[in-house]
Amino acid sequence: MSHPSEADRLVVLHRGILPPNAERIEALADTVYATEEELPLLLPGADAVFCWHSITSAVATAWPEDPALAPRWVHVAAAGVDPLLFPALVDNPDVVLTNSRGVYDQAIAEYVLGLILALAKDFPGTWEHQRRREWRPRDSERVGGRTALVWGTGPIGRAIARMLRAVGMRVAGAGRTARDGDPDFGTVHQGAGVRTALAEADYVVLAAPLTPATHHMVDASVLAAMKPGARLVNVGRGGLVDEEALARHLAEGRLAGAALDVFAQEPLLPASPLWDMPGVIVSPHTAGEVTGWRGDLADLFLDNLGRWGEGRPLRNVVDKEKGYVVERTAVTLR
Repeated sequence: MSHPSEADRLVVLHRGILPPNAERIEALADTVYATEEELPLLLPGADAVFCWHSITSAVATAWPEDPALAPRWVHVAAAGVDPLLFPALVDNPDVVLTNSRGVYDQAIAEYVLGLILALAKDFPGTWEHQRRREWRPRDSERVGGRTALVWGTGPIGRAIARMLRAVGMRVAGAGRTARDGDPDFGTVHQGAGVRTALAEADYVVLAAPLTPATHHMVDASVLAAMKPGARLVNVGRGGLVDEEALARHLAEGRLAGAALDVFAQEPLLPASPLWDMPGVIVSPHTAGEVTGWRGDLADLFLDNLGRWGEGRPLRNVVDKEKGYVVERTAVTLR
């Protein structure tokens, strides 16, 4: 088996916690570790960067002005790559970007089901009554027979669709290409068809990547098009939603609630009205974080690192113009 040459250098960007298989990574590459503060000194001239700390603007800030000093490969320990879609990286055809697509699919699907059940059964209200030692019997909603529109038809969206169908929900998708007969979504809506689907959905689940085309795709007009009494679930990216418009629609009572795992600014500011709104569940970007998830992320990178050293095609190559992995895209760096 061939390995990267001694001149090849890998920078691992971290925030105090290293990947669990660090010693195996070090066996395959000349590895140095960098915090956000150290990255500007260590990134120029590196051959590859592993963004173990993934939600950060540090790579964009540290990126060298001289293209000759730019890494040839950047891998991110996340499905979303929006912090890395800055012009100097996107416009450089010699830089390959890969992500951790596939690690989070089932975990996030389970989390979405849990959020929908929590909203329908008002578990937050039950826990509050328990805290107060109040015996408050009340009716709850069924989820079977309800309609969900999953906006984002990639692997995570598909896993969500399958999970929701398994409990008897009617599921449709919203994506780039309209079609019927999809094995997971049935019907996938696009363009004007999405507005029609919004008016019929009891739950709108966001699982799309954040790109210039999807930024604030859920704005005031989309929220107004949603079915009165519907609920919004966001496990994609915070920037997909105009949060001020969402807060207004929730305060006016037009929407019944929301479950939000991602936000435009994280951590969510203490002053945000979303913290205290009735019917709103706020979680700290943890939908995909299940037991063993860090090991899965590190193993995926280790597999790609081995491919890099052997000159084989890398997994999960991102189309930098689109901002997500396109099926059957493969790039060999050697």
